[in-house]
Parts: sequence; C-alpha cells; structure tokens
Amino acid sequence: MSCDWIVPDWPAPVNVKALITTRQGGVSLAPYAGLNLGDHVGDLPAHVAANRRLLRSHAPVTPRWLKQVHGIQVVNADKVADGIEADAAYTRATDIACTVLTADCLPLLICDRAGTQVAAAHAGWRGLHQGVIERTIAVMGGAPSALLVYLGPAIGPKHYEVGDDVRDAFVALDGEAQAAFKAKENGKWLANLYELARLRLLKLGIRDVFGGDYCTAEDPARFYSYRRDGQTGRMASLIWLGVARQR
Repeated sequence: MSCDWIVPDWPAPVNVKALITTRQGGVSLAPYAGLNLGDHVGDLPAHVAANRRLLRSHAPVTPRWLKQVHGIQVVNADKVADGIEADAAYTRATDIACTVLTADCLPLLICDRAGTQVAAAHAGWRGLHQGVIERTIAVMGGAPSALLVYLGPAIGPKHYEVGDDVRDAFVALDGEAQAAFKAKENGKWLANLYELARLRLLKLGIRDVFGGDYCTAEDPARFYSYRRDGQTGRMASLIWLGVARQR
C-alpha cells in the first residue's frame, strides 16, 4: 500500500525527525478516502485504527493524539494521555511524537537548534489570532531566536475566504496584518494563513521559518480540505526526537 509522506526540507538537527502525511494510502473509504487519521470526523473506527497502525509502521514512534478545539492550550506530550484537550504539544523525551491533525488549518513544527526539544501546533484562524504560536514558544522556553519552524500544508491564500470579522480581529491586534488579506469583489477577503503565521513568528524573533508552499484546497488528490469538501479526513503532522545514538 503506497503512502505519500512529506518530509520537511529544513536544516533541523539530525536527531529531530518530522513527517507529514497526505491522504494517499490507507484504507478509509469515501468521503474519507485514503489515509484518514482523524477519529472524530465520522469515519469507521476500524479504518482509522488501521491507518494509524500504518503510520506507526513507517514512523516507529508513539504519536500523542490531541483533542483539538481551536484554542491555545499547550501540553507536555510525554506527561499526558491521548485525547487531552489542547492545540499544541511539546516534548524533550525521545519516545513521543508531538502530533496535530489538519485539513486546511496550519500545522507548525518547531525545534531548537540544539535538538533538545520539539513542538507541534495546530493553528486555524481562531487559534492563530488568540496566540497559539506565542503560547507554544513561551512554554518551550529559551531564546526564540534559537528555534526553527516548519509550516506544513494549509489552505492557501487563493482559497481561504473570510469576512470582515476575521480581518478586523487580526488588524486590531497588529496593523501589519492587513497585508495578509486581499479584498474580493464580493466584499469578502482572501486570508493568507502562512503570512499571518510568519508575521507572528517574526515579531517573536524567529526568522528561520521554512515551508508554507502548499495549498490543501487546490490538490484534492493529495490533501484533505474541509473548506473544499466539508465531510473529509484529517492529515497528521508529527515531530519527535530521535534516540541519542542517532545524533
């Protein structure tokens, strides 16, 4: 069974491992067809379990599955159980993968240059606006300038239509955010999640930001997209620390 994994192209330390799934492979049937890893979207539990086993066979690490609620709660992945309500996780352990599920929202993978800790965050517009990035960086501790960030597949700026409420909320916090919104003739706006995230990261002092060149809505063969399809599956973005002998 062929799967299509995305391995981030970034200068992370050798012991930092990262993987992003697509919908390719897996056993789920339409409308979740492929490697659906979300257990909350209506797919058959047996299919989700089989897909998660397939993921584990490729990435021999334990994913920490969160109950994501578009908030800013950050947890220590090796201190909590699966299903905890949170939208980001970090760890300094070597046997746990910080994991977030997405189907248009922005997944962020984070590590430090020393390869001592990693984190994953789920950022839809609400979490991004409320500060899930800032909260994750604060919980990790240390100098933000010592961090590397990879922006995984999200809905792109040509397809993410929002109203005045979303634009106004971001601009009220930071006037520079207006550059991430393009006006449409119907009175709506096209929002650039990648640009909004980069702006937040830059203000934190994080300049080493990679990725951000996919659009989930544009590629139905490869990516799940809630905006495009409504009922659909979820992809996973994982990051973990390899054991000491891999350094």
